[in-house]
Amino acid sequence: MENHVRIDHLSHRFINKKTQPYPVLHNINLSIRKGEVVCLVGNSGCGKSTLIQMLAGLERPSEGVLICNNREISGPGPDRALVLEQPTLLPWLSCFQNVYLAVEQVFGARETPGELRARARAALTRVGLLNDAAKFPGELSAGMRQRVSIARAIAMEPKVLLMDEPFNALDPLTRSHLQDDVLRIVGTLDTTVIMVSHDVDEALLMADRIVLLTQGPAATIGTIVPVDLPRPRNRLTVLSEPRYLELRTRILTFLHDQRHHREPELHAA
Repeated sequence: MENHVRIDHLSHRFINKKTQPYPVLHNINLSIRKGEVVCLVGNSGCGKSTLIQMLAGLERPSEGVLICNNREISGPGPDRALVLEQPTLLPWLSCFQNVYLAVEQVFGARETPGELRARARAALTRVGLLNDAAKFPGELSAGMRQRVSIARAIAMEPKVLLMDEPFNALDPLTRSHLQDDVLRIVGTLDTTVIMVSHDVDEALLMADRIVLLTQGPAATIGTIVPVDLPRPRNRLTVLSEPRYLELRTRILTFLHDQRHHREPELHAA
């Protein structure tokens, strides 16, 4: 498969209160194939969310370049959709209106209102919320609000779906249901998915590859773990796979070692 997203020699620094550069990411190099699901995993503070924001075009790297579909990422665009931990829905609009607004911005110049409405309804159907289309965000549970956020993202038909810990604020049961729903939806779309997670089990369930970042500051890619578990994945079946336990142990060992045995060279600015 072709490389759909490429990160070349990316480094990033923040300016702290003393106006001194604080190195967040250092020399990140990564190629992601079209249709691949890649999960970024690392201990807190390693720059995972910063990297996702750069891929979304919300922040520019200090050094290096990000490429999507053979074009440099220089800002937000309809080829990339971002789902955050907390759904960013407009509270004065219904579920349908929140999705329709995004669809109208992407396809409004070339489609009729009827076609736009059909797109919005189709997206809500995918997440199981068509019957709740007229409800407002304040009338929905946290899980339902996140479903609307996901529906809005997929309705835009992005080439890349970016997800920054999208299930983190949900209770375990709702989280597992929504993980399964996203797996099902992504399986029917030709969309590249890049996701941030703190949850190793979640990453193993959803990803084709897991990119493990070293401890910050100046975090870089420590190793990349291919998840060679067959698809489609059933969480109960996966949990009983010996290979699943091997991969889980490998990843947890890496994260533990990074937290307790930092490499000195990672602290250099």
